[in-house]
Formats: sequence, structure tokens, C-alpha cells
Amino acid sequence: MQLSFSKEDEQFRDEARTWLAEHAPSEIRPHSNLARREWDLAWQRVQWDGGWAGVGWPAEYGGLGLPLVRQLIWLEEYARLGLDTITTTFVGERHAGPTLIARATDAQKAFHLPKILRGDVVWCQGFSEPEAGSDLASLRTFAEVDGDQLVVTGQKIWTSFADAADYQELLVRTNRDVPKHKGLTWVICDMHTPGIEVRPIRTIDGGADFSEVFYDEARIPLANVVGEIDDGWRVAMATLSFERGTAFTLDQVQLAMLVEELIGMARERTGPNGRPLIDDEELARALAAARADVASLRAMTYLGVSRNLDRAEPGPEGSMLKLHWSDLSKRVARLALDVIGAKTLTRSDPVDGRWLRNFLTSFSHSIGGGTSEIQRNIIGERVLGLPR
Repeated sequence: MQLSFSKEDEQFRDEARTWLAEHAPSEIRPHSNLARREWDLAWQRVQWDGGWAGVGWPAEYGGLGLPLVRQLIWLEEYARLGLDTITTTFVGERHAGPTLIARATDAQKAFHLPKILRGDVVWCQGFSEPEAGSDLASLRTFAEVDGDQLVVTGQKIWTSFADAADYQELLVRTNRDVPKHKGLTWVICDMHTPGIEVRPIRTIDGGADFSEVFYDEARIPLANVVGEIDDGWRVAMATLSFERGTAFTLDQVQLAMLVEELIGMARERTGPNGRPLIDDEELARALAAARADVASLRAMTYLGVSRNLDRAEPGPEGSMLKLHWSDLSKRVARLALDVIGAKTLTRSDPVDGRWLRNFLTSFSHSIGGGTSEIQRNIIGERVLGLPR
């Protein structure tokens, strides 16, 4: 399959680029999650007011209903401005929102979807547990039906922006007597519910984007169940298919920009011999390989978009994108250390400090959203047709 841009698509690109350049925030995004929340929601409201919120959401739910090609164009132009990709609005707009559109009741959609698009609320994801990350179906957080409520007890971990969230897409076990994939339920959890405790986790890069979340007989209305009781695995897979299909497009474009920035720095900076770093043949080859790998990633993205044109949800080929991006982003982050030089790598350095943070953060790329090992299994079984 091929993906091409029409004259009208290029006109749309110019329109998107112009609007973003005129309206994108000029202030630096804050570091703390609570301050980020206000910054992110304000930017989301600007997009809503300007008619640009939810470019991929159906128009009947407040989005633009753009075809995949124009969604890709919007994401490319967004990334070229260097805007943050993983924000406190990420889960709501690209995980919970699309899943609600695909699986929720009309009442659930009417209440939650406008709040997400307007920038009224922040969502987080309650999937991973200390003993159930990549093997998500092994989760133990239990919800017992009591009248018209679910009583939830257990623990989640690596919950992004949980301390700033209003709602959570929560996956719980509601039946222990059936195969593990069949006893799960996907539920909308109000993060202000009594019995919920959030404990931030300090990570290697100095941030605290992640949290542990504890549930001590937290009561959630049965009306908040999305899909059916014990049918949460099917609902959860809809969530993950969106993540592995289109959610990494911004990161892919920004990775290409980082490689070009590194090449420019290698031309400008000099090594111990006084010559430009780019004159080092080994470094030049590594940078050229990174540029070629980014080009292949872009081609894979375009191929994935072209295939998804005829699908309601992205297919398992999205795992190929996730795997390639995860590995490549780590290699580019390590390559940056060779260009920058260790003596200038401090968090406080206004120019080079971000490269250290990128390097430290890159280790999580092969874990978050499904480990690279799981992605390889998905590719082998569902794309290549290999036996389990």
C-alpha cells in the first residue's frame, strides 16, 4: 500500500502549521505534575477554542473527524514545534477517550468525552501492577460486586500523572474462577474516591511522573463499568491497540528532529584534536545510520497509517513501530553522549542538560506501553503467524 499527500492535504498542512505557530505556548512547561496539569489543560483549551482538539475523534463526539492522513500531518507539524508529546492530557485524549468512543455507553460518552476535549480533566491509566506488567492478565487488584457498586482492593504501579488526575481507566479482576483473561473488568475510576491513596515514585531522571496507587475498599458505581463485567480484556485491548497504532507518531517525528540536531552539533563542535566532531569517521557513520533508521521508522509509520485506512482500530503491526522506536530512541540517546561529551552533561546545564534527561528516560522506552519482549511475541504470533 502507498501513502501520498494531495494538494488539499498540503494546504491543510500549511493551515495547521500556521495555527500552531501562532497559538503554541511560549512559556516553558513546568516541572511538577500539578503545575503541568494547569499548563497542559490550558493548552488543551486553546486547541478546543481554536477548533483543533481531537483531530482523530469523530465529529459527533466533538473532534474534527479527520482522516488518518491528516491526523498524521497534524502530528508531524505539532512535533516540529518541539511541543511535549507525553503530557497529563495524553491518557485522556489518546487512551481513555478512544476506548470510550469504541466501547462505552451513550451516557458515559456524553459525560466524559466533552470534558476530555475541553481540557477540563486529567486521566491516568491503572493497568500495571508489581506482579502484572507485561503479563497484564495476571493482575490481582480485585473488585467485588456489592449491590450497585464495585468494592476495589489492591495496588497499581507506574501510573503516569496519578497525583494530578481526576479519573482513571482502571482494569480490575472481578472473577477468580475463570481463565485469567476472562475475569477482568474495565471501569472508570474517580481518583477522588475515598479509599484511594497515591504515592509518587522518584525516577532516575529526577522526575516523579509515575506513582503507586493503593485501593482500600474503594467503592466505584457499577454504572462506571465500560463494556460488561468480566469482559474487560476486550475493552483493554482496544485501549492498547490505539497506543501501539498511532500514539507514538509524535515521538517518532521528534526523534527525527533530535537526530538532525545531533548532526548539526557534530558539525559545530570540536573534539580534542580541534577538528569538528563530524570528521570522526566512526561518529559520522553512527549518525548516518541513525538518520537512515529514522527514515525507515517514518516509512513504517506511513505504511501503518495506509493499512489502517481500512480498519476501525490499528492492527498488531503497530507493535513493529513500538519496538523499532523503543530501540532506536535508546541508541540515539546514547549517541548524544558521544556528541555532547560527558563533562558537560549535568541536569542544571540549560543547553546540554536535557540530553542527560533524555538518556536516563530512554531506558523506560522498552518497558512502557508493553515491553520489547512482549512486542516481539506479538509480532511473531500475530504478524508472522509463528506458533506460540
